Amino acid sequence: MSSTDITSGKSTRLAIVIPCYNEEEALPLTVARLTDIIGSMVGDGLVSSDSYIMCCDDGSRDATWRTIRNLHASNPMVRGLSLAHNRGHQYALLAGLMTVRNECDAAISIDADLQDDPRAMIEMVKRFREGAEIVYGVRRSRQSDTWFKRTTARGFYRFQHSMGLDTVYDHADYRLMSARALELLSSYGESNLFLRGIVPQIGLTTAVVEYDRNERVAGESKYPLKKMLSFSVDGITSFSSRPIRMIFYVGLGLLIADIATAIYVLLSWIHHDVEPGWTSLMLSVWFLGSLILMALGIVGEYIGKIFIEVKHRPRYAIKEIIK
Repeated sequence: MSSTDITSGKSTRLAIVIPCYNEEEALPLTVARLTDIIGSMVGDGLVSSDSYIMCCDDGSRDATWRTIRNLHASNPMVRGLSLAHNRGHQYALLAGLMTVRNECDAAISIDADLQDDPRAMIEMVKRFREGAEIVYGVRRSRQSDTWFKRTTARGFYRFQHSMGLDTVYDHADYRLMSARALELLSSYGESNLFLRGIVPQIGLTTAVVEYDRNERVAGESKYPLKKMLSFSVDGITSFSSRPIRMIFYVGLGLLIADIATAIYVLLSWIHHDVEPGWTSLMLSVWFLGSLILMALGIVGEYIGKIFIEVKHRPRYAIKEIIK
């Protein structure tokens, strides 16, 4: 949709993209809620009646795909996409966005658990119609989180920024993207996907809509702490070389410390004040050994990503599409 179409009042064809993994319990509730919201926006003239919901099954082990089929049979607004095997949240989301990019004016991505308030979509569409091509859904506060989750989440974003990663604070993957933004996203061909880092690089006109976080509509969280840590490492190593540079600075600092230690040892030897230092020797060996292993691990992370990228393998394989 062009800016002329938006200002002239033409309705927006909206696609809501939902990545799904083992969400057979949540999907019926989620689809019913989103259908109501689309109906409300159609009534207000914000979106067209041919707007739809795209559910992307990420190789689920439960009856998620059968549930999507049943929902499509009873609700023509529901479409489905099934990946050939489990590839992860980011790949399922990208597969959905790339599938709908030529069949919508704008697409909103949201998780199946509806913890991200779906009512914020109405404001997102309004911002889009005012000219924004990317609208980020941002949490208004984290008061509903536990102290541990709130502290680790804040540390997650601060650490990313300190590593040179450009992300939107308190934004997950709840966002609206115009058809043009989706087309630009399709030109990013890396295999190591971190959409929260890629989308801000697209540019275009952006806006922010704040919302309050809800409880899951059903099921259990698919992002425990271990997965979040892995996700953070993937994001940092996919977009920043700063950790490698940090290794150099740590090595430089240790070199200075080694020189100071050598001077101290030499003076002690001159003054005949040398005693066996088993404790200090063991501590230094363990410290340097740990540091070397950590440095090798960081470098290995980058080499592993290079190994994956140079193969140019498909990022996902679509088994079946329901329209």
